[in-house]
Amino acid sequence: MPPRTSTTAADATAVQGGGNVLTAALTGLAPAVWGSTYLVATELLPPDRPLLATTVRALPGGLFLLVLGRRLPAGVWWWRALVLGVLNIGAFNFLLFVAAYRLPGGIAAVIMSAQPMFVLVLAALFLGERVRAVHVLACAMGTGGVVLLVVKGTVSADPVGVLAAAGGAVCMASGITLTKRWGRPDGVGVLTFTGWQLSAGGLVLLPFWLTLEDLPDGIGGADAAGFAYLVVFGAVLSYVVWFRGIERLPAVGVSFLALGSPVVATLLGYLVKDQTLSVLQLVGMAVIFGAVLLGRPLPPKKPVTDAGASPPRTAAPHLPHTTYDLPTPGSPYVPDRSNPEN
Repeated sequence: MPPRTSTTAADATAVQGGGNVLTAALTGLAPAVWGSTYLVATELLPPDRPLLATTVRALPGGLFLLVLGRRLPAGVWWWRALVLGVLNIGAFNFLLFVAAYRLPGGIAAVIMSAQPMFVLVLAALFLGERVRAVHVLACAMGTGGVVLLVVKGTVSADPVGVLAAAGGAVCMASGITLTKRWGRPDGVGVLTFTGWQLSAGGLVLLPFWLTLEDLPDGIGGADAAGFAYLVVFGAVLSYVVWFRGIERLPAVGVSFLALGSPVVATLLGYLVKDQTLSVLQLVGMAVIFGAVLLGRPLPPKKPVTDAGASPPRTAAPHLPHTTYDLPTPGSPYVPDRSNPEN
């Protein structure tokens, strides 16, 4: 009979690795949707109203998820939800829309996608994640690609837009790190957790919007379609899969998935707005793709098993202790060696 081999550990590792790939692919859909935000903001929404766009994107979806989950934060999670809501939703989306109004979509998205560099440092400081050489190389490649795309572009880069995009990258990096560090409370689902942050971010922005921006003269069909897209896809669905991915993947790996945003933004710019990129910008895009491949989350290594190894030893079954009387020399059962006749 061939020797038995145990494949349970290897099978479990393979399943986990496949799960990581699927989780990474699903999580990457969120930055892809955010990449389309630039086109929606410039083509469908009222012009030059980033606070309006951010507030409407976050608050309705957050309140809907709160009603659906029927649970509010408790204890320290009041201020934690506020901090996460500002970083992940409020400040990030406000800076995103400022960049979208002042920069071409592909350029703005790529600047904001430089945030893995910040996550690498923050994850090492606050999460204890090991800084790998391949991640350092990927960050350097991403930064180099950004320089090629922005500095050598055929279109001018507005300084305010560049600063807004860089600030959004810092907010995203901080939000990823703190979300990973704090997790979410026991018994709170990802839908409710997302609702807390969307509501917090929207409520913080609401007074700024009402104070600093004028109300639009009217809302047309295109405006309504743009706002609906932002609420359903750009907020509720995308942030649910994003926060789910942060829980299940390394923080640095999640940050590199955000590089999918400039891909979508650039493709939409080509297809819809007839934007062009120089040769150096195309080289920059190729470098960024390489950074994504280097920084992607990897499945754990499979344990090395010996197919011919014998099964592990198991302890012998416990037998009841029995006392025997040893026969003495001269008894009929044991010959007496002291007697020469035996």
